[in-house]
Amino acid sequence: MILVTGGLGFIGSHTVRALLDAGEGCVLVQRRAADVPAEFAGERVVVERADITDLASLLDAGSRHGITGIVHLAGSMPWPPGADDPVEATRTALGGLLNVLEAARRWGVPRVGVASTIGVYSGVTGEGALSEDLPLPMTSPHLIPRFKKIGELLNEHLAAETGIEVVDYRISGIWGPRDPHGALFFAAPELVRAAAKGTTPDLSTLPGPAHAEDSLDLCYVKDCARAIALLQTAPRLRHRTYNVASGRATSNAEIIAAIKVVVPDARVDLPTGGADRPTWLDTTRLRQDTGYEPAYGTARAVADYLDWFRAGNER
Repeated sequence: MILVTGGLGFIGSHTVRALLDAGEGCVLVQRRAADVPAEFAGERVVVERADITDLASLLDAGSRHGITGIVHLAGSMPWPPGADDPVEATRTALGGLLNVLEAARRWGVPRVGVASTIGVYSGVTGEGALSEDLPLPMTSPHLIPRFKKIGELLNEHLAAETGIEVVDYRISGIWGPRDPHGALFFAAPELVRAAAKGTTPDLSTLPGPAHAEDSLDLCYVKDCARAIALLQTAPRLRHRTYNVASGRATSNAEIIAAIKVVVPDARVDLPTGGADRPTWLDTTRLRQDTGYEPAYGTARAVADYLDWFRAGNER
């Protein structure tokens, strides 16, 4: 059984589906009591109430199952930022990551996957795809990549000291069904939602104005989930860090064009004038070690996401 933290969340729920499709059973840990979601009814899925910041409860939840792997997708960072004491919030956040690795050590789990982010590359200069062996700046402009860098360093240390294979997933631009964020970092999810609902996009939550030329390595959540499942179940991995991405830059203009194939009158046009250089991740390692290939190009991803919204879902 694969223990999945954050298994009822956005990326987590899709990863559980991908692991089930790969023949694995899953144990999902949740701070609040929860039933097995209807979509997993009758499958090898168990939901256990446990808080990863409480080692005893985590160990107790896992002790009832034969845990053979861990996929850690719950956020090991003080997010969203709040009024908590910053030192205690940091201690709690990093303690959750350490508890997951301690549980793996006690259970004899050979491989633990941990979610990181494309944000760790912020500040890297140069042209072309971003590869895992690029040197990273010590600073980060945002809390999330800051803690992900810290986590990657801790994972490297503890992997060496414990013998556990700890694999970092540098995840890029995830979007698709169940996305709770909308236009938090990029426009694509809100463009699709607005087209499906017949409204104009609300992009006020973005860090800056959105333009048609703006581009990012957008990875549809179902592709991301399958990549994570492949990294967890691969017989052998040659690296400890993998970019989990589409491996190409997708512009807002491409998203808009795909939307208008399905919804010709969608009011989702954006102004021109974007100046940022395209950013995408090199997925060579992921492809070579797992055989991963994205199944959702822009047109298929947009159509699938539109269907999700049109079925009455809000996110």
